Order: sequence, then structure tokens, then C-alpha cells
Amino acid sequence: MTIELTMLALSAVLGLVQIVLSAHSTAFVTGYRWAGGSRDGVRPPLTPIAGRLERALWNFLETFPLFAAAVLVAHAAGKQDWMTVWGAQFYFWGRVLYVPLYASGAFLLRSLVWNVPTLGIVLILLSLAF
Repeated sequence: MTIELTMLALSAVLGLVQIVLSAHSTAFVTGYRWAGGSRDGVRPPLTPIAGRLERALWNFLETFPLFAAAVLVAHAAGKQDWMTVWGAQFYFWGRVLYVPLYASGAFLLRSLVWNVPTLGIVLILLSLAF
């Protein structure tokens, strides 16, 4: 398996971990009875950490399809070069770093780290273009 596909698979695992972290931190605040119910009512307010984990998950869900598409197109095209290798690694490791920074409320650093996975996607797309 190529490095790019390995990073894609690891990113899917990271997404699953983020889903579990967000779901359990939310259920811890709202109670598992509410979380296991129909959720028709208004959700109780989340703690800052639970809210940050939820927002970090949504951010992941916004970028992961773009990353997956870029990696899969590069793989299908037989395109593997330094830009696809580094791009895939920037995406994965940047997303790994982003979660604890967001959860901890790290001011500005979280936003700066957000650029690393974004750069990773851009590198893969640039590799496809040239």
C-alpha cells in the first residue's frame, strides 16, 4: 500500500476516534438517557471541551472528503511523487495535532495548525495538475 493510501486509512481511523470522542463527551454532559433517546427536545448546553470536540469533528468532516478524493484520484492516475507523499502526511499529522489543540482551546495555534492539513490537500491537487 502506498504512503498516500496508508495516510487515507489512518485518517479514516482518526475520524472514527473523533466521532467517539465527540459522542461520549456530549453524552457525558447531556446524559446517556438523552443521548440514547429521540433527541426531540433542545439539547442541554455542552461544556467548552465537549463543544470544541464537536466542532473539531465537524471541521474534520468538512475536509476529509476533499482529502479522500484527492488521494484516490492520485492513486487511480498512478500519480505518486513528493507532493502526494508529503501532502498526505501533512493532512494526517496536521489533523492529529489539530484535535488536542482545539480541545484544549489553544488560541491562534489551533488556527495556524489548521493550515497544515489544508496545505496537504493543496499539494496533492497541485501534483495532479502538473
